[in-house]
Amino acid sequence: MSDKPVSFETGKLRLKEPTGWFAAGNRFHRALTLLSDGAFKLFAYLCLEAHRQTGRLEATHKELATALGKSKRTIGTHIDELRAHRVCTVLPAKNQYARTVFEISDDYWPYHRGDPSQPSSDQRMYIDSVRESFLSLGCVSGRFTVADEQTAKHMHRSAIPLAVIQNAMLLGACRKYESWLNRQEVREPIQSLRYFESVIAEIQAQPLPAGYAAYLRRKMQQYALAAQTMQTHQTDVVLVPHSEPP
Repeated sequence: MSDKPVSFETGKLRLKEPTGWFAAGNRFHRALTLLSDGAFKLFAYLCLEAHRQTGRLEATHKELATALGKSKRTIGTHIDELRAHRVCTVLPAKNQYARTVFEISDDYWPYHRGDPSQPSSDQRMYIDSVRESFLSLGCVSGRFTVADEQTAKHMHRSAIPLAVIQNAMLLGACRKYESWLNRQEVREPIQSLRYFESVIAEIQAQPLPAGYAAYLRRKMQQYALAAQTMQTHQTDVVLVPHSEPP
């Protein structure tokens, strides 16, 4: 990397893309010469995606593997290398649904860090519960994105009880399965937590009867099995609507 000043005699340099840039200076170059190719590629991805004020990124090994086109085992090996060279610190996820927290070390982070607004332990537990419930549904994309986490934070600030969110997910998932199995729509998984916002509002206005959530959970399991059977054998499946009294 050259430290020579840029000459403007031939005209002012202009960026083609005004946003999305990362200050890849001497620290970045140091990592380039230190890390293996795969580990450096992971480091570069973490730098590009990390919050500029904190140098942190939350992600699962599966998300990183998908983004970089590698296996989860390979990603784990590269993470160990980053940690061994103290390029970043790693706070492992608490369970298979939660995300690992990566923080680029000061020696390799080019920005001055701001005061991080870390979620409280109560909010963190709330978000983790929402994530776990969302990912446990069989009709979702299998990813809980940064946007989904922001939606969960908004729900926490709005004081929406976890039980209401979980019941809305069950009801929404049953409706999604019904539309799939009755061939009322293309079989497209639920992509976002925001999909359930209207159902949450519906349940807030008219709470589910006692015991109905357990009934919905059983129906969802039945629908999931029926959907798997239909996909395997491409046969018609006769459904009993979820509105049937438990």
